[in-house]
Amino acid sequence: MRGTNFDELAFFRAVEKSGARALLIGRRALAVLGLPVLTADYDFWLHIDDIDRFNAAAAPFDLVPTHAAAEARRRGRYVLENDERVDVLIARSAPTVDGTIVAFDDVWVRRRKTPLSPDASVDLPSIPDLILTKRFAARPKDLEDIRLLRILEQEPDA
Repeated sequence: MRGTNFDELAFFRAVEKSGARALLIGRRALAVLGLPVLTADYDFWLHIDDIDRFNAAAAPFDLVPTHAAAEARRRGRYVLENDERVDVLIARSAPTVDGTIVAFDDVWVRRRKTPLSPDASVDLPSIPDLILTKRFAARPKDLEDIRLLRILEQEPDA
């Protein structure tokens, strides 16, 4: 692994321009929404047919996939890494801890395009869908994130 001069905004811009159906999830999505959380990585839920597009967008940032596309599809996830880490979920659907099935295509239809700069934006799940993604594992930090998201959900402009 070698260090890079990772430019987050350029990375988001490259993902957006790639045409990959990629949803930013996890704590980085909460940070984009302005919530006071810390995270060291990126988490995306990616349409299963868009692995190659997404990887091509990440390649200029020296982010290398841990698995070839076919193996990643079989596993349902993979990682792009160098000195940055991007966890990628590529399931058509995923269950929450209580068995609710969350389908990517449904979440994609309800997504919010969130501007980051005049020429870059990132796709986020709606707040209710982001809450569902936090229930995939429901770790203690996810439960705190859900609490924060529920507060944000009550705001008039949410």
